[in-house]
Amino acid sequence: MAKKTVNRRGRSPAAGRGKFAKKRIRAKKAALPKSNTGLEETTEAVISRPSPSVSVIVPVMNERRTIRRVVQEAFRVHPRTEVIVVANGSTDGSAEIARRSGAKVIAYDKPLGHDVGRSMGAREAQGDILLFIDADMVIPAVKLRPFVRQIESGTDVALNDYSGPVDTTVVHGVVLAKHALNSLLNRSDLAGASMTAVPHAISRRTLQTIGYAALAVPPLAQTMAIRAGLQVARSIHVNVGKLNPLRVKRERTRSLEPLIVGDHLEAMNWWIDNSDYRGGYDDGARDRWRVR
Repeated sequence: MAKKTVNRRGRSPAAGRGKFAKKRIRAKKAALPKSNTGLEETTEAVISRPSPSVSVIVPVMNERRTIRRVVQEAFRVHPRTEVIVVANGSTDGSAEIARRSGAKVIAYDKPLGHDVGRSMGAREAQGDILLFIDADMVIPAVKLRPFVRQIESGTDVALNDYSGPVDTTVVHGVVLAKHALNSLLNRSDLAGASMTAVPHAISRRTLQTIGYAALAVPPLAQTMAIRAGLQVARSIHVNVGKLNPLRVKRERTRSLEPLIVGDHLEAMNWWIDNSDYRGGYDDGARDRWRVR
């Protein structure tokens, strides 16, 4: 167990900073779109079952090519499933296709930004298990069910066992960030598995512990779950890179690397603020205060 560093007054240098971290979380929650702002929501779904056990959350923006099949596979995950489609900034009819396919559709006129749709869907979810997928790739239900079963067995966060390519001359910044964060959290066993990647599932307890606002920054949500002592584990491997070659092509022109690396830095900052200024790592026998 790492030794916590304190100053000469017996107080951690990070003491008092935790309140600022809490303010940032509250600010994120306040910044999320309100349910009556630019929202057209269906209150009845054609297929969604009452009292669902599983809520499948699917953010959507202009994915009419795949959304019908995505919703169909989502409904096959569990006998009592609701599918929540968060259509944000969609102009190609994706929302209507999802609605006709039986999903509960929450529609926003403008884009919400990366991963915010996950938070909005989680806020409306009724299931004890929340499964997150994307609308631009069709993942067969047979590959989604293991995530649900793992949560049913007691895991709180079931991650896609996908670390990205590491046996390359130049490793992508996002892959490095995922491994670095898990190492900082003393969870090297997770390798590069991350809530940044779909599919992943969480328990209702996880949602209640970290709050739905944190899901807008997936590495932060993962960090908060680990800090809270929740059971975070890898599930099966789903190679999302091969499932959606179009996304790989888009990455060459509109890279999300700066955003996702920034998400991981934010998560690291939160971890340090909520442990001590070395993130819980021992400072050895340094007598720092003597030279100040």
